[in-house]
Amino acid sequence: MSKALFNLKSTFQPAGDQPEAILRLKKGLEKGFDYQTLLGVTGSGKTFTIANIIKDINKPVLVMAPNKSLAAQLYREYKNFFPNNAVHYFVSYYDYYQPEAYLPNSDTYIEKEAMINEEIDRLRHGATSALLSRRDVIIIASVSCIYNLGVPLSYMEASLHLEKNKPMTRSDLISQLIKMQFDRVNGDVKRGQFRVRGDFFEIRPMSENIIYRLELKDQFISDLTIIDNLTKNILEHLPEIVIFPPKHFISTKPQIEQAIKSIQEELKDRLKYFKKNKLYLEAERLERRVRYDVEMLRSLGYCHGIENYSRHLTGKLAGEAPDSLLEYFPKDEDGRPDFLLIIDESHIAVPQIGGMYAGDRSRKETLIKYGWRLPSALDNRPLRFSEFEKKINQVIFTTATPGKFEKEKSKQITEQVIRPTGLIDPEIEIRPVFNKKTNYSQVNDIILEAQKIIRKGERVIINTLTKKQAEDLDAYLKKEKIKSNYIHSGTKTIARTEILKNFRLGEFDILIGVNLLREGLDLPEVSLVAILDADREGFLRSQTSLIQTMGRAARNVSGKIILYADNITGSIKNAVKEVERRRVKQLAYNKKNGIDPKTVIKKIEDFLQIEKD
Repeated sequence: MSKALFNLKSTFQPAGDQPEAILRLKKGLEKGFDYQTLLGVTGSGKTFTIANIIKDINKPVLVMAPNKSLAAQLYREYKNFFPNNAVHYFVSYYDYYQPEAYLPNSDTYIEKEAMINEEIDRLRHGATSALLSRRDVIIIASVSCIYNLGVPLSYMEASLHLEKNKPMTRSDLISQLIKMQFDRVNGDVKRGQFRVRGDFFEIRPMSENIIYRLELKDQFISDLTIIDNLTKNILEHLPEIVIFPPKHFISTKPQIEQAIKSIQEELKDRLKYFKKNKLYLEAERLERRVRYDVEMLRSLGYCHGIENYSRHLTGKLAGEAPDSLLEYFPKDEDGRPDFLLIIDESHIAVPQIGGMYAGDRSRKETLIKYGWRLPSALDNRPLRFSEFEKKINQVIFTTATPGKFEKEKSKQITEQVIRPTGLIDPEIEIRPVFNKKTNYSQVNDIILEAQKIIRKGERVIINTLTKKQAEDLDAYLKKEKIKSNYIHSGTKTIARTEILKNFRLGEFDILIGVNLLREGLDLPEVSLVAILDADREGFLRSQTSLIQTMGRAARNVSGKIILYADNITGSIKNAVKEVERRRVKQLAYNKKNGIDPKTVIKKIEDFLQIEKD
């Protein structure tokens, strides 16, 4: 029997509904079930259940989450469960992103603007490097991982394998590093750069926060070491190293030459079309841009917006599925995907996967129509949902509220309602948006309730309908000398994780959010969740959204929910009914087993390992 790939570290043993869920899901995988669902309520330990499944499989794992905050939390949890294995984080690396666009009504061209977070870029490269060099890999990713990501084979073939005592000349090594898109510098070496001093090379890979030092002697590699970034002291001697390219879009000189020919042919056809239809402005605009990009490719092997020429660089056919992160995972002998996919909070993530393609395409079609891009730019895209399904094999959905897709596709749905802690779902109280008896609005009322909670040293989450409402409420609370903060989609990736950590530490008492404070976030200090305008029927106040948001108070023994609503909508009625069903089951289990519910105790730590240069 082969040695297990994954080594699970935990002081806990499966409890509550976990043992049965683990057993059923494992049997499902053994039977070859393609889709299964773990219907686990908030706080029931879905991640621990999945970790117990991962430890017994001998294949890499991809965990997909619907947003960066949840992905960061899962990354920390899996890092703790599997400290001796390769657990990596892969999300969009933009702190700010304004996509390229054209508004024909006002004749406004908006150039792509982006602020790349270098630390997240490092983590992304760490993920792809691990997938191509080992099998005990768990990648925690957002749904953006289905977007075009270069060519794994080119990325792998461009990697540099260096061994001690192997022949190597100084000029050849310099040439190879430059071909890989490493930048040569004379000063401090940053990620994706190298420095040469005589026969000594200092190379800093994109995926790690270390510097490799290589020494040549008589045209042989005489020494390979890791050195300290600051002191330059030797930390470790190595027999060999593998250095991967600092960019995922990497091409050889023959590939670039072939791509240039193909781009020029497409440009010729497109210009012919524009001129035939007397679209001379569009023709001039396109020709100027493409010719400039071609010259950049010819001289540097790279150009701004190179991803828009990915079809030419990869040799793919028009409309063919791009290579995403999924292609970096291994395949079995029959060419089938050889990894386990976990889709966390699948009721949100699955629709996101399905919607990415259409949103991306509509913007690019306008750019193409008016001569800002070649038609082949359409092939720099996320996967269609049908393409995504072909690139996966065995999937486990985890959610408290399965959607239609999960229910229809799953060969089995395993329910995990009983929590190991004995905690039951919080009681729900419905209050008016405006109380005529007290003349208090929902804001006045929640402030009074929150102050009671704060005096006990516990935390409060307030859920609003809009980002502006969240920001305005935060400003109002600060004016009232109440420590608060907000988090929404406009909050930068790493800032989100800091806000959540500081919330748990008690640096502020009330956290206000819109949609990011629903799924999966583990905040055991929260004992009150208030949902403002709960009767505004719609996506943010659907049955699923209400259940998910209310779940944030389910990790505290004093958990309580307040819904502010003047009308009892169908969503409120159904959400309350489902919570009551669970409470009956949970109370009966506790009584039968003599369990006294306890608040979750969880160590407060950084979600991400942020390393400074």
